[in-house]
Amino acid sequence: MSEVKTADIVKLRKLTGAGMMDCKKALEESNGDLEKAMELIRERGKAIANKRADREAGEGVVLAKANANSTKGAIIVLNCETDFVAKNQDFIGLAAKILDQALANEPSDLESLKSLTIDGRKVEDLVMDQSGVTGEKFELSYYEKIAAEKVVFYIHPGNKLASLVGFNTSNLPEQVGKDIAMQIAAMNPVSIDVDDVPEKIRNQEFEIGREQARLEGKPENMLDKIAEGKLNKFYKESTLMNQEFIKNSKMNISAYLKSVDADLKVTGFKRVSLNV
Repeated sequence: MSEVKTADIVKLRKLTGAGMMDCKKALEESNGDLEKAMELIRERGKAIANKRADREAGEGVVLAKANANSTKGAIIVLNCETDFVAKNQDFIGLAAKILDQALANEPSDLESLKSLTIDGRKVEDLVMDQSGVTGEKFELSYYEKIAAEKVVFYIHPGNKLASLVGFNTSNLPEQVGKDIAMQIAAMNPVSIDVDDVPEKIRNQEFEIGREQARLEGKPENMLDKIAEGKLNKFYKESTLMNQEFIKNSKMNISAYLKSVDADLKVTGFKRVSLNV
């Protein structure tokens, strides 16, 4: 067996992200063949991923970003098993690369994103490779996108919570966009306005209100009216336009937007959190 060169170990580490000792071992087993060594590391990644398939990857990062002219945005979640790995710069860097590919290629869904390539490797294979590097289960679990005249993103410190929001005009004050993105992150609205609340949620909240009133001993002929009142309270708390503005509780978001521009509207948003 020929002696493994340090330069080859460094090169393999740069290509795969694996540890120095893992790269040295792979090169020794492949007699210095770089391609075979890369394949050995990948196979070990697959083996570790398969072995840990039933483990819960409950940690990770949530990242969001807009493109250069802020007309499109994407948000992803890359999971791992421990917070220690989630804070590792290589792990965050991998998530950032995947997010950049999502923005550049606009895949239609999560599976399409996994099929995109980075440096000649499928995203799903890169994620699996890194399982071999860290010994933890990795999973790309979420991807969404929005397009609008103006898209603003917000990532909460710690990379566990992020939001995207689209507006109907590109002439948007920066602070206003940031305010609404942070409002969405903090208050987790279910929709933009009352008319956008999904029918399933609307019916569910009505029935919850009705059952609460019944358990409180309210008359049967009053249950629907009481449930409607509770539903209206839900709309105020859970629809973006009707929520109290977190920076000024004397106005709701609808009033805040109108104070900036009477025609200013939110056209869409996405929010995702991890253990938050």
